[in-house]
Amino acid sequence: MWAYDDARSAMRDVMRLSRAMTFKAAVADLQLGGGKGVIMVPVGRRLPSERRYRALLDFADTVEALGGHYITAEDVGTSSRDMRVIMEGTRHVVGLSRAQGGSGDPSPFTALGVVIAIRACCERVFGSTDLRDRSLCVVGLGHVGSRVAKLCARAGAKLAVADVDPAKRALADQLGARWVAPERALDAPFDVLVPCALGGILDDETVPRLQCAIVAGAANNQLADDVVADLLAARGVLWAPDFVVNAGGLINVAEELHGYDPAAVRRRVRGIADTLRRIFDDADSIGATPLTAAMELARRRLAGGHAGDGAPTPSG
Repeated sequence: MWAYDDARSAMRDVMRLSRAMTFKAAVADLQLGGGKGVIMVPVGRRLPSERRYRALLDFADTVEALGGHYITAEDVGTSSRDMRVIMEGTRHVVGLSRAQGGSGDPSPFTALGVVIAIRACCERVFGSTDLRDRSLCVVGLGHVGSRVAKLCARAGAKLAVADVDPAKRALADQLGARWVAPERALDAPFDVLVPCALGGILDDETVPRLQCAIVAGAANNQLADDVVADLLAARGVLWAPDFVVNAGGLINVAEELHGYDPAAVRRRVRGIADTLRRIFDDADSIGATPLTAAMELARRRLAGGHAGDGAPTPSG
């Protein structure tokens, strides 16, 4: 559920997000397809509780009409409470609370995957997975970003954080992190930039400003356009494809389809590191960007039947 200027903006967003979801499921080697749902909210307006309830039920009707080919889950702008509402209209829901037999909030596993990806990137660039004394800036302190910041602080990183909400500065104080204005985060010298807010922040204007060695974060659609991957490579910045980095949440809710086992989820999320190592090796071997290598891996798995096969996709 998100605010859009018009329906065309919402449609563009959902198409980009569904494309990323297809690649995410394939690269994570999940037996799923790819899809995304958007509930459009007018810009500048907060839906009254009754209208939000009706919007969620309308969405549930759409999900139910798809007959199980699409499974919805919590995502940006929604919560496990919203999933309970949607469940009133369809059984094709995952990510419910543990009390209702689900796996609960998937963001801890998304955050775990992000930190595992950051470590793999540091190994590639600096020769070690150790985050102690590495300078990191986490941009966006929502459900995932705040957890990423806490994990990085616990690992001993020199941490900076940024968010458009000044109230989030309390988390910076709690973690002993430096507070950075969001508009300055891209310009500051860090080892790792960790985008965890909304996507599209990397384009032909922002990439030349970067002073980091690595970009690895949870935000979807970080690249305004695929060609930005070439700009990052030309700058010598290692970019970890977002649909690989942020797969932990999808891995978690997908496990619900087969009988939930949190230990199995952790094992699969830790596999994100090996996936990134393979992608970086493939990129080097063919002289391409990590984006190209990741997309090729996804396409091979889709073509080989290792992912997709018309299977449903848990998605927001």
